[in-house]
Amino acid sequence: QVQLVESGGGLVQAGGSLRLSCAASGRTFSSYAMGWFRQAPGKEREFVAAISWGGAITYYADSVKGRFTISRDNAKNTVYLQMNSLKPEDTAVYYCAAGRRGRPGSNDNDFGSWGQGTQVTVSS
Repeated sequence: QVQLVESGGGLVQAGGSLRLSCAASGRTFSSYAMGWFRQAPGKEREFVAAISWGGAITYYADSVKGRFTISRDNAKNTVYLQMNSLKPEDTAVYYCAAGRRGRPGSNDNDFGSWGQGTQVTVSS
């Protein structure tokens, strides 16, 4: 079992930047993929980005490609999501998730542990 704690959310103007962090404990962090998902009010949770156990492979949703960057520091048991050029439609609760294996996926079922979420609000 993996415990995940997100931080770094907040209120930002459109065009601004935020960096989310997710600290993990439990299983050996470097053995599994990590991902970020988000859920906007009234919408289903959607995939944002994922990274393999060693960081060599990354996946992004088309809606964030070129604006968001996922990275990880295995020495600190932490995964990050750098969000640039934020848009109002990026407003959501952002969740980090621990993968079931080393290679990342983009579906909910690819991830076995979830954080509590952090709110990101982008004003126009």
